[in-house]
Amino acid sequence: MPSYASASAAGADLYALSDHEIRIDAHGTAVVHTGIAAEIPEGYVGLIFARSGLASKKGLAPANKVGVIDSDYRGEIRVALHNHSKYTQSIEPYERVAQLVIMPYVCAEFIETEELSQTERGEGGFGSTGK
Repeated sequence: MPSYASASAAGADLYALSDHEIRIDAHGTAVVHTGIAAEIPEGYVGLIFARSGLASKKGLAPANKVGVIDSDYRGEIRVALHNHSKYTQSIEPYERVAQLVIMPYVCAEFIETEELSQTERGEGGFGSTGK
């Protein structure tokens, strides 16, 4: 079962459902089973984030950076872990591999238009605010 490491943790830890070591080659990806499924309420999304310790110590993080679990998905939650390091890394049996955050979301209504309202920033992007 997912579990929170502390009373104020936003993410619940997800565990590898494996009774053997999972080896991930350098720059490779492995799909890690968690053995759980969830019924996320409508209007909410499950987001799978990296565990900071696993990412900083082993270079392992979700391959898609942030996994998205929609409220209508009923299958097993799996984590595609990518090895960003130059060394083969391993996941031990039942090791914590990612964290799950449940959040509300808003569905946008997309409207095609020829122009957008003006702002002080305008079209400036990628470092344009100087911060």
